[in-house]
Amino acid sequence: MTERARWVRRTSNKRPVTISGKPASSTDPATWSTFAEAKASSAGVGLGFVLGDGIGCIDLDHCFDGGALADWAVEYIRTVSEHVIFSEVSQSGDGVHLFIEAPEGPGRKIRDGRSVERYTAGRYIAVTGNAIKL
Repeated sequence: MTERARWVRRTSNKRPVTISGKPASSTDPATWSTFAEAKASSAGVGLGFVLGDGIGCIDLDHCFDGGALADWAVEYIRTVSEHVIFSEVSQSGDGVHLFIEAPEGPGRKIRDGRSVERYTAGRYIAVTGNAIKL
């Protein structure tokens, strides 16, 4: 992911901004930067990655139970683990981002007692860098 110029900065309320602090767009590559540029910038409060070009994200919300991954999350992760290129604890501290190799397609939400969202294009994800071993 760090080799791709799909990085933005983000505000505290998760709005994407350019490295100079102007509004960024998840659909306008002119507002994206390299990882090195985004990391070096002091705009906003952190980093974000724009999905697409073969990289998507599965967002598991509220998936920790007593500090450990809930059983449903462990089972879900097993089903996609061969596609995961990076995994991290989300900004809330109560979720997991699974960055995956995936073709672009429509987003999906699963709300059946689990809270799972899958996106592959037209969105950006706030990146914490708080890696989690799966």
